[in-house]
Amino acid sequence: MAKLLLDENFPAPAARLLGVSGLDVLAVRDACPGWVDEEVLALAVAEQRWIITFDRDYGDLVFKMNFTPPPAIVLLREPHYRPAEPANWVLSLLVQPEIYLGRFVVFTRDKVRARPMLKAL
Repeated sequence: MAKLLLDENFPAPAARLLGVSGLDVLAVRDACPGWVDEEVLALAVAEQRWIITFDRDYGDLVFKMNFTPPPAIVLLREPHYRPAEPANWVLSLLVQPEIYLGRFVVFTRDKVRARPMLKAL
């Protein structure tokens, strides 16, 4: 099962729901508050965790600045939601996690797009 790293902007109620679902969840707000995106990305790579975020900056780090990608990055693109709702979105993606390995995933209520993340040689 995928190990998750929840970015600081991920709502606490949703983080709690993911934690009690039996997933290996690490929340930036608890483990390393205030870390910059580069530090969070490095932790995700080192621990082989998926980054779950509302922050588009991880795409810039991987695609434009050529940082080593983690197993997956999930960008949640929903501006309005109930605090626990993002947990259900993540759980829906984890029904078939192999589809999203090595990908930058953009999730909206209407669709899911996934773009390969390739480390340049």
